[in-house]
Amino acid sequence: MRVLARWVRAEWGPLYVAVRGPLRERRLRAVPLTVGAVCLTGVLHFAQHRPWGHDAVQHLGAVRAADPLGVALLRTPLSLFVPALDLPCWGALAQILCVFGMAEICLGRWRTLALAYTATLAGTLYARIGIALGPLRPLGLPATDARVVDAGPSAAVVGLAVYLGWRYGAYVTAGAVVAAMAIEVALRENLAGKEHLAAIAGVAALCALSAVRHRVRGAWPGAAPVTSDPGGG
Repeated sequence: MRVLARWVRAEWGPLYVAVRGPLRERRLRAVPLTVGAVCLTGVLHFAQHRPWGHDAVQHLGAVRAADPLGVALLRTPLSLFVPALDLPCWGALAQILCVFGMAEICLGRWRTLALAYTATLAGTLYARIGIALGPLRPLGLPATDARVVDAGPSAAVVGLAVYLGWRYGAYVTAGAVVAAMAIEVALRENLAGKEHLAAIAGVAALCALSAVRHRVRGAWPGAAPVTSDPGGG
């Protein structure tokens, strides 16, 4: 039991300490971006299941590889908050609340948004590349996936979770997220699962660049928790 407790403290202790203080002192005021994201996702979910809102949400925030690239890039920011039609919305809301909330406190608002967008964009661009490669090549996708809507908030959540795990030394947790996404693809070879892996690859590239930068400066990025200002430092 003591071994397990020590492992839990080593794995999640730094992240817990970083999140606990601001959340206890300011509560929801510590995570305005997260609150807004949860509300926006809920509103978009409600709207896209109504006859009057479905087409509007699809035209503004649904990204498919078949779309012109310029249109897809314009829709991508809003696609962060458009949950999948065939999945329960409460799952997306819970993921956003937990992962976006921790990221906003630890990394700041703007860095959280930048990482979330990077993860989502990596998945979106991968879909285009995979379809261009074709199903017979490694990493290729069937042409039918061009009409499938991208992964939505889940790609951003996965990317942020992996980045937080790396940044705060929760390597087992980050590895578990990666393994879960790989298993998803192995069991259900769908576009969303592959976009999740692409999102992880995009965030991993950022982690590698950050590690190189901090090594050059003589400081390992995971040595101490980040202290970020609420405005997104």
